[in-house]
Amino acid sequence: MCIVHEAFSETELLKLKAQHAHAPVAAHPECPAVILDHADYVGSTRGILDYAMAMAGDTLIVATEPHIIHQMEKALPNKTFIGAPGADGNCNCNICPYMALNTMEKLYVALRDLTPRIEIEEGLRLRAKKSLDAMLAMASGSIGQGDLGPVRVTGD
Repeated sequence: MCIVHEAFSETELLKLKAQHAHAPVAAHPECPAVILDHADYVGSTRGILDYAMAMAGDTLIVATEPHIIHQMEKALPNKTFIGAPGADGNCNCNICPYMALNTMEKLYVALRDLTPRIEIEEGLRLRAKKSLDAMLAMASGSIGQGDLGPVRVTGD
């Protein structure tokens, strides 16, 4: 389980659904079962974005780390995205404190120096590699396309 996805409140989600009766709920699979039970779609952040693009309505309740909402708003400016609330109804407790620690500079230094080095048991590495390979395969269709999809160039 993920601390971000554990922070969502079923009670607050139901209140939000009552306020936006026609808005479907899209949730990341790491959310607790009580949240997934109310979701119209369960999938990865990319899957949630694809769902938002394909859905007929103009409002979507999103239960995952909130930075995806920014990407969705850029890609679909005519739709409204509402982040699922935490226990107090409006907290930012669903922001991942660990994702915010990653920066382009830290990534550059790690790749340049090949540090820090993480060593794990080979069986665990192979199981983790399956998930990473699946994520990379899903992302391969969007690499180099930026946040808004394929680059469209007209003229010379």
